[in-house]
Amino acid sequence: MTTLPPTIVDNSEPAGENATLHEPISADGTPELGKVYEVPARQGRAVRVAKGQTIRIVNTHGTQVCDMWAFNANSMNEFMSMEHLRAWVDRINPLPGDAMVTNHRRAILTFKTDTSVGVHDTLIAPCDIYRYRTLGVQGYHDSCADNLRLAVKAIGLRTREVPGSLNLWMNIPFNPQGQIEWKPTVSQAGDYVEFVAEMDCIVVMSSCPQDIVAINSNKPMPVHFSVH
Repeated sequence: MTTLPPTIVDNSEPAGENATLHEPISADGTPELGKVYEVPARQGRAVRVAKGQTIRIVNTHGTQVCDMWAFNANSMNEFMSMEHLRAWVDRINPLPGDAMVTNHRRAILTFKTDTSVGVHDTLIAPCDIYRYRTLGVQGYHDSCADNLRLAVKAIGLRTREVPGSLNLWMNIPFNPQGQIEWKPTVSQAGDYVEFVAEMDCIVVMSSCPQDIVAINSNKPMPVHFSVH
């Protein structure tokens, strides 16, 4: 009897594709300064932000969660880390003025501006195919994890893992017993956040495709961004 080798799953590769892979903002992710770009609903985009530049991310419709990551442009193994961030700022969620630190405990971004009420999330992992299977989805479903992989692949890069994301505008209240709820955003249309790059970095955004729990009011929408 022949014993087959175990199946090896490459977690750096997406489980499926959407237009993210074929519609980067430019070949290497370099933006036209001041130009407003769209992250279409259910998709992701990657952009290069040079040290000293500011990225503005707009919740265009007010109802959308945007998963956000930042990687050292010179080493994708260094990235903005939510567990390191919480230890750095001694809070669950960052506020304007906070340094957004990496897994090397260095500032990669500074949180500059927040026109919303400041309800964001650092606790929940990016959605992935496994999450949707537990929610009863049959077949493929777009996910933030795949949008990250596709967005960096679209500009010729690769990430070996999917770090925890800063979930902009995601509303996950919890009680003193630690129980959480999955609530729609409390953001308004046009609310935006701004981050200043403390090193050359790759910022990736996913217009979260979650349409089963209520975080996007069950209707994923686009967000927009610009670099200044």
